[in-house]
Amino acid sequence: MLFLIPVCSFAQDTTIVKKQANCFAKASFNGDYKTVLDLTYPKLIAYSGGRDTMQKLISTRINSLKEQGVIAFDGYVDAPGKLHNAGGQIHCLIPEIVIMKMFNGRYVNRTYLLGISDDKGKSWTFMDVGKMPSEVLQRLVPNYNPDLIIPTPVKPMFFTDKL
Repeated sequence: MLFLIPVCSFAQDTTIVKKQANCFAKASFNGDYKTVLDLTYPKLIAYSGGRDTMQKLISTRINSLKEQGVIAFDGYVDAPGKLHNAGGQIHCLIPEIVIMKMFNGRYVNRTYLLGISDDKGKSWTFMDVGKMPSEVLQRLVPNYNPDLIIPTPVKPMFFTDKL
């Protein structure tokens, strides 16, 4: 019976990280900047110049995409990967599918969120690491576990809507 405890604990940890990553993703797609910033890794916010500056950066990026023809955002997170100990933190890679709807179709992109817990998996913060340069990641997360490999980014795929 005691051998089941680690399995149950691990399942619970991945359930929590997926639930919180999903909240982060949905807030991103719906323009809920307060929730996005509440669930963003604090060192990334500081590195970006603080909450107000980061909110402006996000808003500017969204507006730029809308000027390029994006009319809506959607997506979801997939199952979290393996949990990795990293110093006093736990790290986890979560695949995220981002859908940018255009007037004539949609772009679908796979990216990755890095989940970071400072309290043994009870709560998580996130940052998109799909295209993050390794030197920036190392600066933000000095205890990053090298066993956690971030896949190389791929180009978004475009799907035309049928008329």
